[in-house]
Amino acid sequence: MAYEMNFAPVLARTPELINGTIDTVILSSQSIGIGLTIGLAAALLRVDGPKWGAVASATYVEAFRNTPLLVQLFLLFFGLPYMGIRLTANEAAIFAISLNLGAYSAEIFRAGLLAIPKTQVEAGLALGLSRLQVMRYVVIIPALRIIYPSLTGQLTLTLLGTSIASAISATELTLAGAKIESQTFRSLETFLVLAAIYITMTFAFRLLYWLIGLWLFRRRIPKTGTAAATLTLPREVKS
Repeated sequence: MAYEMNFAPVLARTPELINGTIDTVILSSQSIGIGLTIGLAAALLRVDGPKWGAVASATYVEAFRNTPLLVQLFLLFFGLPYMGIRLTANEAAIFAISLNLGAYSAEIFRAGLLAIPKTQVEAGLALGLSRLQVMRYVVIIPALRIIYPSLTGQLTLTLLGTSIASAISATELTLAGAKIESQTFRSLETFLVLAAIYITMTFAFRLLYWLIGLWLFRRRIPKTGTAAATLTLPREVKS
């Protein structure tokens, strides 16, 4: 007996799908912001930090890169209450996804930082820049340009990974879809609609990353293989 597709019951729940999409965007945006901050800090500690910082950073990265995100999510949501720390489902989801992204992005940031020749750093210091200015203009921005495609790819995976948060009933799109499916009994139609929404969100985020890249790298930054003497600096630093 042929299966007859009927999207009407699913599309009738459009407000719930919209709310779920908004919740996913908020969850992923918060997790990405926190995760990138953690990742950059961990990478800097490992590349240019004290020995104890490098060891702590490496331990954190290896622990989170070698365990599944779902296990990390369960440990935080179900394990922390035994230590007297209770998190809501959404708080645990943000915490787990941020730490997971931080571990992966730390290795991406580290690869970019190690790609910057020491001669460029020495050239920046020789020009009278402070160590903070050298880190900002000579190291981080050129390194970010090198790793940007890999980093944005990881951010896309983070967006899609928010669906795992439905396992602890965190409010996001997959949980909304699961509720609709259980009430309409239209499994195929529901998850086809969810897939279409996720694809749309992914392309929207990729467009946003592309626009950010255009803005961030609008100044021509010398390639890492150029001589230190050819180092060009932003106008505000020259002044």
